[in-house]
Amino acid sequence: MHISYKPLWHTLLEKGMSKEELRIKAKLTTNAIANMGKDQNISMTTLLKICEALQCGFDRVVEIVGLPPKSAPEGQTTITKKEVETMHRIDPPRLVSLFSGCGGLDKGFEDAGYHRVWANDFDADAQAVFKLNLGEIDGRDITKVPVEDIPDCDIITAGFPCQPFSNAGNRRGVYDSRGELYLECLRIIEHKKPKAVLFENVKGLLSSKHQSGKRLIEVIKEDLKKIGYRVNYKVVNASDYGVPQNRERMILIGLREDLQKTFEFPPVQENKSGLTLRHILDVPAEVPNQKFWPYSPQAQTMIEMIPEGGSWKSIPYEKLSPRFQRIRDDMKRYHAPNFYRRFSRDEINGTITASAQPENCGITHPTENRRYTIREIARIQSFPDDFVFIDDSLKDIVAMYKVIGNAVPCHLAEVIANAIYEQVFKEEE
Repeated sequence: MHISYKPLWHTLLEKGMSKEELRIKAKLTTNAIANMGKDQNISMTTLLKICEALQCGFDRVVEIVGLPPKSAPEGQTTITKKEVETMHRIDPPRLVSLFSGCGGLDKGFEDAGYHRVWANDFDADAQAVFKLNLGEIDGRDITKVPVEDIPDCDIITAGFPCQPFSNAGNRRGVYDSRGELYLECLRIIEHKKPKAVLFENVKGLLSSKHQSGKRLIEVIKEDLKKIGYRVNYKVVNASDYGVPQNRERMILIGLREDLQKTFEFPPVQENKSGLTLRHILDVPAEVPNQKFWPYSPQAQTMIEMIPEGGSWKSIPYEKLSPRFQRIRDDMKRYHAPNFYRRFSRDEINGTITASAQPENCGITHPTENRRYTIREIARIQSFPDDFVFIDDSLKDIVAMYKVIGNAVPCHLAEVIANAIYEQVFKEEE
């Protein structure tokens, strides 16, 4: 089977409308139009926008052609039965996305068939990427947004700022003002009463303390219980769910009490052989965003002495800077840090961080003496190649490392979104 948008082109002819007029009226991205021109999958949100703009049903926009996968014409995307079902959900769950970032979580939920009705993020760089790929996003400070401005919804997702709890930084937890932003999530959840809520954060949140002395995660769990939700949470490794990255994150799912259910996390993926860098770094030349942020002269010198699969520990002692010699002299005191990690092509990459610094993440290409390109880290975060970023200046390039590093991997989000759908929304449909 494969998707065809021939019905849409016939509908446009009947209405005397051009593709550009449709793009403007339905508020679509140029990528969405281009993808349909190549008969590639688009999100449920985009389909709904088109149907609303043309005042028609799905059958006037898209059809599923029943060809065996190998018989699909070149350039067309074959899809699974599951994807067909996802594409044709009659009443998709309505999603409100808080702290949306550049859209990794939203992209995954859209690919799982959810319909986003509102999104918010305060970061200008994240907003720019989100708008370029996914559409409108509210850029106000969430503490200033009245709940009346937010549409009713079936699920609320929130990747509230993780820096206060991160193991990679100076963990201040809830004592950092950003750590209290989860209370804004509770304010909106209590008013909207969605059937499901999802919080995503670094695993450091589990050991962060609340002012009361309790673990913050237990306080959050108690707060959600008070407003009527059954909660389950787990530290998940993104590579267990098909993402080419060992990235541990805390996922918390709350289901409304009247559903009489507790969320069960999906089973992990056993075979990870296809997730190594060897399968990720073969980026075709025509794919955009293949620029990279150059290293400082000192970092560049170190990188050139580190072999594939090595780290700063691979550098001869006499060639280390005085700072690194001091660390090497007392590894126990410094907890044997693994700075300047350079993963090999036969390894799964470690966590991509927002800072993209070689001292705190494996950001160096296995065989080329440079940082990964924007597209390479996007692939490691499981963003599709048609999800585009902004790289017009060095400032833009640095900002893209930040927003990609802060994102939830798209494929992890899609797997969790499908599990929520199966357990919460499927019976209704």
